[in-house]
Amino acid sequence: MPTEPTEERKLAAIMFTDMVGYSALAQRDDKVALELLEEHRRLLREIFPRFHGTEIKTIGDAFLVEFGSALEAAQCAIEIQRTLAKRNHDVTSERRIELKIGIHIGDVVLRGGDVYGDGVNIASRIEQLAGAGGICVSMDVERQIRNALEARFEKFGSADLKNIKLPMDLFRIVLPWEKGVESRAKLTSKKLPLLVPAAVLVILALLAGWWWMQHKNQQSVAAHPLPAPPATTPDQKSVAVLPFVNMSDDKGSEYFSDGVSEELLTVLQKIPGMHVAARTSAFSFKGKNATAQEIGQKLGVAYLVDGSVRKSGEAVRIAARLTRADTGEEVWSENFTRNLKDVFAVQTELAQTIVEQLRGRFGETDAGSTAKEKIQAEVLAAEKGGTKNAEAHQNYLQGRFYENRNSEKDTGKALAAFQGAVALDPKFALAWAGVARANIWYCNFATEGGLKSFDAHLAAARDAIARALAIEPDLPDALFARSMIQTNFDFDWKGADETLRKALTLAPQDPALLAQAGNLALTRGELAPALDFYRRAVAADPVSSQARSYLANLNPVAPWYHAGLGSVYLQEGKLEEAASAAQADTADWARLTILACVRWSQKRIPESDAALAQLIKDAAETAADQIADVYAYRGDKDKAFEWLERARRQRDAGLPTLRVDPYLQNLHDDPRWNAFLRTMGLTDDQLK
Repeated sequence: MPTEPTEERKLAAIMFTDMVGYSALAQRDDKVALELLEEHRRLLREIFPRFHGTEIKTIGDAFLVEFGSALEAAQCAIEIQRTLAKRNHDVTSERRIELKIGIHIGDVVLRGGDVYGDGVNIASRIEQLAGAGGICVSMDVERQIRNALEARFEKFGSADLKNIKLPMDLFRIVLPWEKGVESRAKLTSKKLPLLVPAAVLVILALLAGWWWMQHKNQQSVAAHPLPAPPATTPDQKSVAVLPFVNMSDDKGSEYFSDGVSEELLTVLQKIPGMHVAARTSAFSFKGKNATAQEIGQKLGVAYLVDGSVRKSGEAVRIAARLTRADTGEEVWSENFTRNLKDVFAVQTELAQTIVEQLRGRFGETDAGSTAKEKIQAEVLAAEKGGTKNAEAHQNYLQGRFYENRNSEKDTGKALAAFQGAVALDPKFALAWAGVARANIWYCNFATEGGLKSFDAHLAAARDAIARALAIEPDLPDALFARSMIQTNFDFDWKGADETLRKALTLAPQDPALLAQAGNLALTRGELAPALDFYRRAVAADPVSSQARSYLANLNPVAPWYHAGLGSVYLQEGKLEEAASAAQADTADWARLTILACVRWSQKRIPESDAALAQLIKDAAETAADQIADVYAYRGDKDKAFEWLERARRQRDAGLPTLRVDPYLQNLHDDPRWNAFLRTMGLTDDQLK
């Protein structure tokens, strides 16, 4: 007997596409209709894999495609409509290819290579409402992507869909090239009035409230304020390296494509005379549908580097190109197919070629062996600290990939990957610096395990830094990690200053170093130098800083993401908004700190007491500074000083913010205040 096909039920994003007017065209001219149908299928089948879309089937001139997330489905739909809009620009009306696209996310059943269920039915009904060249999505999709997709949404209202029992709210994605839609530049300019108060608010939080944002936070808010727009005419020596597209069959290889572009960016950033957009800004366009002109304007760069990576077994193919940002004109492109162990040579060759191309266009170098040798020497110097071990290199790229996600779970994966890299190559200095940063993250953020865990991570970080600097004494990554320990845990202001000066000499464009230098200056009460460092960090990382000026748009699962917003609301006196924001934070210590203060201000004393008691119970050994802040906020000076002293003994990372901590204002007129500052080396005479 034939076996019954197996069934699998899961949540999936379903996209339906349908050609507009195909049936009518087929009746008029079936030959042209078939030509356009095949062209349409070829174009779409090239796009689906780029967004992890799985083609389930075609139904005449329609596609049914499954995606793992609503965001990928929406990004794919936008790319399809953009591609067709460009294709239709110069063709006659009868040869246009126009699609309607509908997207819904819901429960589906996979059986026999097909999908069934309400998720499919709703997507097919939604598609019919999209209109030619349009994208219609359900409310469930809009809710999931509205903060992740750089696009506007127009609400259709509630629609009764055929054979669907309940009415549904539907939305249309407004595409920037649609006739009558404002240009993205105009939309941006309309946001500027909102940016001013937001920036002022965060500057105030920086000068009077940076204390909490910095605590347990290696990604300083130093880069948040002062989002100066790029110059009208970008520096012709400027370039952005965009994230390379992962074309591998293994979607888990995204770390590799990200890593290739990130390492290229890092090398170019260290080349004298080059201005390179920082990683955070460049990678903010990942998966977005932005034009070269839009990216160039937002990043303030004249040239763009982008490409793709396809890894299969021991072979890797890297395609790269250099384009002018103002026109999108391609000025250079190349494909490299190598064995995986030779990927280092490809990256070196890529960097050298791009520097040659750019300097040639700057008119700064003459063709010839001398110029090439100089560039080769600069690139090799910028690549120091690396490895020639292919497996160790892949571990390192995985570590950077997870590290950039900035959550406790991913930091654990990053640490394991970095440790794997140094196990394979003990001379891999950059990987040792990664081990250090991951351990510092735990010292800054984690509370589980208390002081025993804190001490173990700190000792591991110190050891990793020593190993990295023994291999490469001038490695900026390791110097940055050392400055973090000197500032956050050793309270060695002079040592941190010396370390940062050296690091910035080696990597003057690194926004993390600039922000850390600003943090140190602010700790020492040097406001003018602090603001100068922050401005330079913003200039190096414009998109990131602009996003953060809109109330710290970081990873929602990162500690302090929601509580940081709550702290701003608290300082504004918006108490219930503060409590609501803090409730969603992934870190209990952050949530409890805000709630203890909010409930106290609301005269809900038992609830404030309960939050404070829970904070002490759970995090006394790792969040003593926060406990002191709560007591000071509540006016209990004795307890506040008691916990400040405990924080000093426990090397709490929040203490460098003492002088600008607004929640400690109640303590400034107490004789114990200056005495405590002196134990920290932070009195005026000590700092001078």
